[in-house]
Amino acid sequence: MENKIVIETEYIVLGQFLKLAEVIQTGGMAKWFLSEHEVYVNGEIDQRRGRKLRVGDTIEIPGFGVFVIADS
Repeated sequence: MENKIVIETEYIVLGQFLKLAEVIQTGGMAKWFLSEHEVYVNGEIDQRRGRKLRVGDTIEIPGFGVFVIADS
């Protein structure tokens, strides 16, 4: 099952996404989380917390779920 994460801007960075999706509690945890967990953006592993995510992008985090960026 996909979880939709709605954004009202052109993009959201991966670090902000993790907080918005309630995967982490604070933005400061993003660097640690990305170093300890595999995060796939559109099927490719990505650990850059500054990676820009746009509407239509799919993020898969094993153990946490699959998320899709959607617009409002």
